[in-house]
Amino acid sequence: MILLKKQFKRSDPFVIQEGSIRSGKLKRDQGAFELVESQSSYSGRKETIGRSFDVNKIYKINIVLLLFFFFILGRAGWLQIAKGGYYYDLAEGNRIRVERMEAKRGVIYDRLGRPLVRNSANFLLYFTPADLPKDKIEQKKIIQKVSEYLGDIKPEAIADSLSKIKVNSLESYQPLFIADNIDYDRAMALYLAADNLPGVIITNKTRREYNLFSLSLSHILGYTGKINDAELVKFGGGYLPIDYIGKTGIENFWENEMKGTNGKKQIEVDALGKEKKIINQEPGEDGHNLVLSIDIELQKKLEESIISSLEKLHLNKACAIALDPNNGEVLAMVSFPSYNNNDFAHGLTQAEYQKIAEHPDRPLFNRCVSGEYPSGSVIKPVVAVAALEEKIINENTSFLSTGGIKIDQWFFPDWKAGGHGLTNVRSAIANSVNTFFYYIGGGYQDFTGLGLDRMVKYEKLFGLDAQSGIDLIGEADGFLPTKDWKLQTKDERWYIGDTYHVAIGQGDLLVTPLQVADYTAVFANGGSLYRPHLIKQILNSQDKIIGEVDNKPIRSNFVSAKNIEIVRQGMRQTITSGSAQSLQAVPVPVAGKTGTAQWSSVKPTHAWFTGFAPYDKPEIVITILIEQGGEGSTTAVPIAKEVLNWYFSRNP
Repeated sequence: MILLKKQFKRSDPFVIQEGSIRSGKLKRDQGAFELVESQSSYSGRKETIGRSFDVNKIYKINIVLLLFFFFILGRAGWLQIAKGGYYYDLAEGNRIRVERMEAKRGVIYDRLGRPLVRNSANFLLYFTPADLPKDKIEQKKIIQKVSEYLGDIKPEAIADSLSKIKVNSLESYQPLFIADNIDYDRAMALYLAADNLPGVIITNKTRREYNLFSLSLSHILGYTGKINDAELVKFGGGYLPIDYIGKTGIENFWENEMKGTNGKKQIEVDALGKEKKIINQEPGEDGHNLVLSIDIELQKKLEESIISSLEKLHLNKACAIALDPNNGEVLAMVSFPSYNNNDFAHGLTQAEYQKIAEHPDRPLFNRCVSGEYPSGSVIKPVVAVAALEEKIINENTSFLSTGGIKIDQWFFPDWKAGGHGLTNVRSAIANSVNTFFYYIGGGYQDFTGLGLDRMVKYEKLFGLDAQSGIDLIGEADGFLPTKDWKLQTKDERWYIGDTYHVAIGQGDLLVTPLQVADYTAVFANGGSLYRPHLIKQILNSQDKIIGEVDNKPIRSNFVSAKNIEIVRQGMRQTITSGSAQSLQAVPVPVAGKTGTAQWSSVKPTHAWFTGFAPYDKPEIVITILIEQGGEGSTTAVPIAKEVLNWYFSRNP
């Protein structure tokens, strides 16, 4: 072996001298490179090819390599630990998926077990975006085919919905709602075609069908509809975008009881996302059934009487409530005009919904619980019992009614010209004598009345200025004015005339018909305020009782039994000698109070009646409001008469 070796300077380029190198290898030796060649390639010579190298650069290279190593390590940790579950689910979703087994929604019965709603078939179509072709042209073809099958949904609308879903995200494995309430023929055609349409699923969900024995049940039952984005956020992970949820009424308030607990099944899917086989499944629990306190026959009769009366009066807005004064159970609730909740359950177009929602008579509005009205004279029993409790008067205190009272230049009239003569608390209630209530409410001359604060105190004890707690959404509070409120909102001080107005149920005081029925029940039952409620019992899916509503009163004995009885006697005299004498024709003794509430200087007054029967052992309270109906004695009382006659003829 001949070795040729030559040392080069650090700045020299690599040089090969004395002939071409055919074979050999480079060997590092102390900062230089040595070329070793076989004897056959060279004629006994050795030459060294070398270049000096700055070893200090190794430190910098090591730093770069170390940083790169930590980056790789951190990225691997992020993918495997922090996002490991995400990517595991994403990968498993290509082969094994967990699908939900939807629980049946509970049904609703009236108090005698008559079904008011049932579940019927509803064909629904949705996409699983992750299973759609990645190729945009193929995806567009599928969208076009689906649109042609559906007929009334444009491809652009479907494509727009899909564009909001991130590709390869967990969201892409969630169902994307496309259409529901698909008719049978189209659903079958889609079902057959879906095998060749990856990512397209046609399924059968349930739709509510309401047995409307009376149209006014819609306000009570409410309806279900497809969940919206806001509801999805509010209720969290318990729902999917293709689910239905209670929107109003009982369906909304008792949603958690009726929806049930969904089961789940683990399935294997093919390349198109279609189910191949079930690997495992866990059953859920169907929703609970509800028994309402509503008496359907009474509901129908009350509605018929109101509609008939409105037609005679050429009016179209009224409401009425019947409840059991001994436990707060609502026996009937009618608000008119109403709507058909089946229309909403089946699905409305935007134009159809707007027509109902923007109707000037507000058919979606439940006047019984959401309407706020001046009470008129139906508030007088509460003011009377407050004056008795505070010893402002006793049962024999009398005032002379001559047609009204005058304060300076202001005159506050009775409804009867010339007045009612000498009047005590019983006859003042029976004949709705304003002068008596001006005295006991605000005082007059040397007589000191309750004053605003004490009136408001007792009205709150009877449930005013607050929601009653009924199991319906949208309940209004009503309103009791105060001196501070008037100063802040109207920049006016409180006058004695304002107190007089509150004492007879006028001015700024507002109540709901439900509140009036509820405090009327206090006088009926002898002193207990109950929470009105629509649910009587909760059943499991096999109709076995699993719960009953607590019927304990909210408060009892907050006014004395003696004073309650004095007011009751006045309400009885309303029928025997006062403003509602036509109710003497009812088969059982009735007690009550009429009211005429002014709310506009140019439009007719609202007409009220509230009462209970039988007088000695009450089992029903009935409260009626006719908007712009004039006097309660002429328009509201006849409805009460017809309904109570029917009720006690049916139930002697």
